[in-house]
Order: sequence, then C-alpha cells, then structure tokens
Amino acid sequence: QVQLVESGGGWVQAGGSLSVSCVASGLTFSSYAMGWFRQAPGKEREFVAAISWSGANTAYADSVKGRFTISRDNPKNTVYLQMNSLKPEDTAVYYCAARPRYLRDSDSSYDYWGQGTQVTVSS
Repeated sequence: QVQLVESGGGWVQAGGSLSVSCVASGLTFSSYAMGWFRQAPGKEREFVAAISWSGANTAYADSVKGRFTISRDNPKNTVYLQMNSLKPEDTAVYYCAARPRYLRDSDSSYDYWGQGTQVTVSS
C-alpha cells in the first residue's frame, strides 16, 4: 500500500520561510518522480514544483520560481519543498504526489497523493 505523508506546514509571516517534506512508503521511491501541488480555498489545484526520479531534473511554476526549491533524498524516501520569500498568495494546502520516473506538471499524470499539509502566510 502506497502512502505519502506530508509534514512541516504551518503559519508564517510574509517574507518568511517554511519547509515541507513528504515521506513515501510502499513504492520504490527512487523510481518515481515527485511533485508538489497546492490548492487554495475556492481555487483549483495547481502545480508548484516537480523533481525527476534521480533528482537531475526539476521544474517550477512561474509563480514560485526563484523562491521555492524542490529536492529529494532517495535513501530516506523523502522529498522536500523549501519555500522562501513567502507571500500571502502562497497560502494553500500543499500536496505531494508520485508518478513513475519522469516529472510532469499535470496533476492528472500522478498516481499517488498525500493528504496535504496547510501552509498559511499572513500579511
């Protein structure tokens, strides 16, 4: 049974930093690309960042480029999202997701999802 468990969300003031992580189990982690998505109240879920199975390739939404960094530690089955210079519009539930090998920015291409972790940025 595949499980993705996010942690590290919380509250931060605008301009601050926060890191969220996602631990995977029940799959061969090093064979899966990992993505981070987010969903704000009343809005559709949107792509944030993704990383390929090896970590060699990454992709970011334009809205977070230069502020967020995705990384992974395959021996620990963990993917991270470091978020700097946070803005109120970054407030959302952040989800990690897994798909085989190659990164994509479409949520429909991901097979497994975590339960999400809330990130709140106050102005």
